[in-house]
Amino acid sequence: MLRIKHYCSFLLFAVSALICQKMSAQATEPVIPGDFADPSVIKVDSVYYATGTSSEWAPHFPVFKSSDLKTWRQTGYVFDKSPEWTVGSFWAPEYYKIGQTYYLYYTARRKSDNRSYIGVATSQYPDHGFTDHGVLIEHGKEAIDAFVFNDNGQLYITFKAYGLDDRPIELLGSRLSADGLKTEGELFSLLKDSSRIGMEGQSILKKDNYYYLFYSVGNCCGQDCSYAVHVARATSLKGPYQLYSSNPILHENDSWKCMGHGTFVPGDKGETYYLHHGYNRKSNVFTGREAMLSALTWQGKDGWPALKIASNNMAVPSELRDDFNTTALSNFWQWDFRHADPSVKIHKGTLHLSGTTTSDNLTGIALTVRPTSDSFEITTSVINRNKALKGLVVYGDAGVAIGVGVQGDSIKVWKVDNNRHLILHAIKAPSGITSLKLAMSEGRVSKFFYQAGQASWKQVGSAEEIKSLPQWDRSPRLGLHYKGNEQDSAEFSYFSLRNL
Repeated sequence: MLRIKHYCSFLLFAVSALICQKMSAQATEPVIPGDFADPSVIKVDSVYYATGTSSEWAPHFPVFKSSDLKTWRQTGYVFDKSPEWTVGSFWAPEYYKIGQTYYLYYTARRKSDNRSYIGVATSQYPDHGFTDHGVLIEHGKEAIDAFVFNDNGQLYITFKAYGLDDRPIELLGSRLSADGLKTEGELFSLLKDSSRIGMEGQSILKKDNYYYLFYSVGNCCGQDCSYAVHVARATSLKGPYQLYSSNPILHENDSWKCMGHGTFVPGDKGETYYLHHGYNRKSNVFTGREAMLSALTWQGKDGWPALKIASNNMAVPSELRDDFNTTALSNFWQWDFRHADPSVKIHKGTLHLSGTTTSDNLTGIALTVRPTSDSFEITTSVINRNKALKGLVVYGDAGVAIGVGVQGDSIKVWKVDNNRHLILHAIKAPSGITSLKLAMSEGRVSKFFYQAGQASWKQVGSAEEIKSLPQWDRSPRLGLHYKGNEQDSAEFSYFSLRNL
């Protein structure tokens, strides 16, 4: 169980403060920069809420709020603690609202058998307070990517099946009870992946006499991804569906690739938008699958739909900074809950970080934020000295990380890779408070610096390249680091992320 002493506050923190994207006049920027895959969006009166995949980071399923679909700020998380039945892989959340209750249908890996199934949680609020109701859909070796559709008062839930079986993937559906908490009747097939190239992330719209099934085809994730959005239509929800001859309707361009897995939402002037993810070709390792907005149009009477990426050139601040001047942990912080149980206390402008780790965690505690560029500087000041290693980290996983820290009277540059924890460079630390800086440039080349008092920054060792940072379904994280026993702690006076 997580032992965070001060749970994430629901501060209205502007997501734009996280980043500085370098833009040209024609550039199309993400609307929620940084790793925010498989987004689902819901409109409540004139306000929008979006949540997305959090994979192995806790808290689970971050929630963002917007009044215009372009400027978003984080307000909370769906789950501060992992639901009892889950062990990881928090993917593809899907919003729905019945009456005054918000529903979140989500994918997670079940603790008892390590299989991914679909759960459901409810709340009176869209961005916090969710109560989990356990597994809703257990089917085969894997059931993921829920989507709920109301067809003339009858609720249906659809999902992807057979992704881990030796048979074609199918998009399946079932009736959903009026309270949204149970499936009813027999399953039915919407569409089958006869070509075996992948199919998931479906959304359904009805227009005039047709049901339009939008879905993502190809490999979702990683540097070899191939995602694109296809569409099919039928005169009945259960099909048969006719594939559009001009598929895909949303695909890669010079700046973005592997776009897909989204949901539709109405705009303020009668238009319809599709909130989905995509990889920035330049910075995809660090920024992951970012949330993008595309406009939906229709091609004449009884015509097929088209999707066009909506322009978004919002100017944003260049720095995220936390001076720890509140008693609660700001809600942009996350950690790898599978391998670490962090303990955090904030007192009089100082963050105290400690905790325990699993036996296979070679890195230690990493309290992190989402990167929004592949070129950045992170800095902090370490106040205390003890036997623990404490400082800055770029964290891919418990077995893939790099950082710089203070340990006793030494400053050390370290790396975890290939099941080894290596000290790359070590020098004598100056007395007193020591400031640290880790600078990352294109190509995943990092440099490490320290500063004593008001003196100039001095580099520690040589530049280091770390090739194994990318994880299949998520981007690395950047932040504060602690490796030591539970009785000691690290004390930090601030943290800053500045994009270069």
